Formats: sequence, structure tokens, C-alpha cells
Amino acid sequence: MTAACHVARYHIRFDPRASPEFPVPDSRPPIRIYSTAICPYCVAAKNFLKSQGREWTEIRVDLDLAEREKMVNLARRTSVPQIFVGEVHVGGYDDMMAMHRAGRLLPLLDGHSPEAGA
Repeated sequence: MTAACHVARYHIRFDPRASPEFPVPDSRPPIRIYSTAICPYCVAAKNFLKSQGREWTEIRVDLDLAEREKMVNLARRTSVPQIFVGEVHVGGYDDMMAMHRAGRLLPLLDGHSPEAGA
């Protein structure tokens, strides 16, 4: 007498284009740039961020005086651009590039605390 053995096989199709059932949240903090229409350093900052594959929200302080006041209260500066990564005030373009040269900007953009890169 031989016992018949059945092995169940389950085939699950995997579609890499389908969104995951439980989406993984993006841990990268949002980037905000306070800028004006005529500002070469604003353009330079946005070009640098674009070269790094980043997206940002631009807030035009020349069009909205309430936003300008908010920027001054947050940054304690009146010049543009003023760049924020999450809640961290990076500063202007020169400040951002100094952080990049020191190796502290990309970790911050990736969601690591500023102290982690120091």
C-alpha cells in the first residue's frame, strides 16, 4: 500500500509596478525655499537641489508679505534664499554649500539628524 502524497503549490504573481499593500513612508524631510523672482542665489540653490534629485516647495516672499514675515520670524534673516530641511534652518545658498562641503547636507536631506553628521 502506497500513500499518495500531494504537495500544494501556490503561485503568487509579483508585479513590481504595483504599489505596495503597505506603503513605506518617505523618511526624507520636506525642503522649503523662501525666495523671490529676481534672486540668483535662489536659482543656484534650486539648481543644486535639482542636481541631487530633490524636490522642494518654493515660497515666494515677494508675492506674499505674510510669508516674508513668517520667514523672518523663523530664520531671523531678511535675505533670500532661506532654506529649511524639515524643521532645520539650513540658511542661505552659501550656508547650504558649506554644509555640503562638510558632508552634513546629504545626511540631513536623507532624514538623519544634523548631529549625526557632525
